[in-house]
Amino acid sequence: MKSSTVPVEPRPPRPAETLTDEQLAAYRETGYLQLDSFVSIEWLDELRAASAEFVERSRTLTASDRVLDVEPDHTAEAPRLRRLVSPLDHHETFFRFTIEGPPAQLAMQLLGGPVRFHHSKLNYKWSDGGEEVKWHQDIQFWPHTDFTPLTIGVYLSDVDDEMGPMGVLPGSHVGPLHDLYDVDGNWAGAMNEQDVADIDFDQMVWLEGPAGSVTVHNCCMVHGSLPNRSPRARPLLLQTYSAIDSYPVAGIGANGVTGRHGGRIVGGAASQMLEIAGRTMHGAPDWSRKGGPPTIFGSQQKDGEHKDGEQKDG
Repeated sequence: MKSSTVPVEPRPPRPAETLTDEQLAAYRETGYLQLDSFVSIEWLDELRAASAEFVERSRTLTASDRVLDVEPDHTAEAPRLRRLVSPLDHHETFFRFTIEGPPAQLAMQLLGGPVRFHHSKLNYKWSDGGEEVKWHQDIQFWPHTDFTPLTIGVYLSDVDDEMGPMGVLPGSHVGPLHDLYDVDGNWAGAMNEQDVADIDFDQMVWLEGPAGSVTVHNCCMVHGSLPNRSPRARPLLLQTYSAIDSYPVAGIGANGVTGRHGGRIVGGAASQMLEIAGRTMHGAPDWSRKGGPPTIFGSQQKDGEHKDGEQKDG
């Protein structure tokens, strides 16, 4: 498996002029996009091969681990995968695709420049009953300082109406933010029955498409999917990005477990400029990957510092 060959620094991607003004306007208005056959066959071949490696790896498991989430009836002879967690942390192909490939370029065009990567996952939705994803919004799982985060999905195989394609409710990204706790106050990760009953399913758009198709949905979009009743698995590779000046709120939901590349800037560098309640500040450098900040004394007295504020060893 190539998982030990993840590069330290990928080539910086350049925003690709792949969307029309009409498509950009449609995303802002409806909160989603679907782009059929957006990913090349060359990329698809690489992604499928990488995905197949983890299916084989799953045969050694009797229960889920930190990398692979499997269904309760998963066996070595009949594997049933639900999710590969943080694919780009475990395979060089997923890393290149997410950080320099088509989804990174698409995110930069949608968000108008360099972006901040948040997390990725590969949902397999196995054949013959692969589990549903109940109706929900994403932002409650990992709140940010704004609502720019978006998730880009890539179909690794053809998806039809038997396979439980994702359904999105156009315009719901500017509607209410629903409580995803149950009546007893426990986290459920899904909308309650009353809120679901208010959904006009006649307005729901079911995102079918050929292999290589891409879906985009805003973090506030109401969405979900039905069980996969077909004899074919429905692998969907998902990656989430936000605007470069959008920050995950620490200590809430999945923001602390996004993988080792969570927060990576794609296509540029962070300026550390923030605007909060109409006031602008230039924040300190990011010390999270440099072993901790210098003391205030060392910073102010310039004791053995690098230019970015990180102290030298010793």
